[in-house]
Amino acid sequence: MPVVKEKGSPPEAPRALPALDFSTLILSMASTAMVQLGVVPGPGGDAPAPDLDAAKQAIDILAILDEKTRGNLDDAEEKLLQSLLYDLRVAYVDAQKKQKG
Repeated sequence: MPVVKEKGSPPEAPRALPALDFSTLILSMASTAMVQLGVVPGPGGDAPAPDLDAAKQAIDILAILDEKTRGNLDDAEEKLLQSLLYDLRVAYVDAQKKQKG
């Protein structure tokens, strides 16, 4: 529901966006995949029906990034990407089992 401002109220201060880096990119993609898997609620707090095809595509994109950036990431980025891929793949298999069962 949109927020209604009272007449004469001061304008909201601009919100600073987080710095963009590789970790932010892959965390954003992983978060989207988790919503698509039905593991976490969407931005509105709702729990949308799982969309396994979209989730698989997001996981596959992260896997491509892993392959194409191999040897060019620092240790923290590499560990984060590997951890996200593992967690997403496990969540995907679990979601498939729930959908079939």
